[in-house]
Amino acid sequence: MSKPNVRRSYAIEKHSSSSSSSSKEREKPSKNYNLFYLSKHLKKVYPIELHKTNSLSSLSLSLSQTSDNQNFSSTFQRTEVPKAIKSVFPQVSRALNYHSHEKELMRCSWITSSSDKVYVQFHDECWGVPVYDDHRLFELLSLAGLLMDFNWTEILKRRELIRECFAGFNAKQVAKIGEKEIKELVSSASLMLAENRVRSIVDNAKCIVKIGKEFGSFSCYMWNHMNYKPIINRFRNARNVPLRTPKAEGISKDLVKRGFRLVGPVIVNSFMQAAGMTIDHLLYCFRHKECVNLAERPWRHV
Repeated sequence: MSKPNVRRSYAIEKHSSSSSSSSKEREKPSKNYNLFYLSKHLKKVYPIELHKTNSLSSLSLSLSQTSDNQNFSSTFQRTEVPKAIKSVFPQVSRALNYHSHEKELMRCSWITSSSDKVYVQFHDECWGVPVYDDHRLFELLSLAGLLMDFNWTEILKRRELIRECFAGFNAKQVAKIGEKEIKELVSSASLMLAENRVRSIVDNAKCIVKIGKEFGSFSCYMWNHMNYKPIINRFRNARNVPLRTPKAEGISKDLVKRGFRLVGPVIVNSFMQAAGMTIDHLLYCFRHKECVNLAERPWRHV
């Protein structure tokens, strides 16, 4: 047999053996396939962790605002997980099919067919979800302040870069940013932030550190203004959603007294909407009911 034929036969045998092995692998689905699929898609919509205790009936449910901690316990059986979650959170059946039914979902009227994907994702997954983590609250307050220069879509496209430049919005670390680092951030062509915007974020970080010493955390300070309960609105038209509210004006005044910058009533109101302190999804939007359920959950932690 000639050398080309030998190589060809070897290649065929190799391909057939790899095909047979791959088919065998397909015939043996992973035991944790359903669990992985459930965890992967649930994390995109609901920040939920389930931990199995002694029995299925004694499930402890906790919420986390950081995506790094949103992993399901490996001890769950694949048949137990759907039953457990459905008993705790009925909307999960739609959450699992979120992307396949995306076109059927009713959203707020400012989300249109021409809206950027990153903005739609922000509306569907973040906007209106109550936030109790100091880092995320600081981040959303800073991003809302940038609405003076950009719109949400432009900000969200650079969100990861901004987060990286400001140490994940760890207030203690941002407060230590010096003149040299400020100049570097201002000169960044990809960041595109004016010097006064960068300095405002650094100055606000210093104020948050002081608030943490006084109130225990920035979260406690902010939610204390809300009596630890989000404001739930039920507007049917976008024109009814206010740009500023008496509550936002009160918080804005107190923030200004404490030395914060870029915290006018309109910016504070935008921050409150994004952080779930105010639920302003329109009544027919599929996220309204879901955010209300999150706002009214008895296990929220502040």
